[in-house]
Amino acid sequence: MTSEITVLLNALHDGSMTVDEVAERFRARKWPRRRRQSADSYVDMLSAELEDPETYLPGSFDDVIAAYDQQKITRDQLRVLSEAVAEAQRAEDAGD
Repeated sequence: MTSEITVLLNALHDGSMTVDEVAERFRARKWPRRRRQSADSYVDMLSAELEDPETYLPGSFDDVIAAYDQQKITRDQLRVLSEAVAEAQRAEDAGD
């Protein structure tokens, strides 16, 4: 499945974009987020931790992790890109 994120990550991988260029694009976009329901008790919180992992969310940070797992980006690139995503989310939160 192709998304804006996978296109950018492929450009980084093939050298047609730098990590700084991709990070700048990551900072400028809105990232989909998963919303977890709050646990009413410690037992509920523990039960939630034992549930199956959530499914893949296209166009999300899942694509970045997948690129790292497939060795399309390095650990240093992952660090830069994850910080860019965090900055985008903090900016979005500040705007709410």
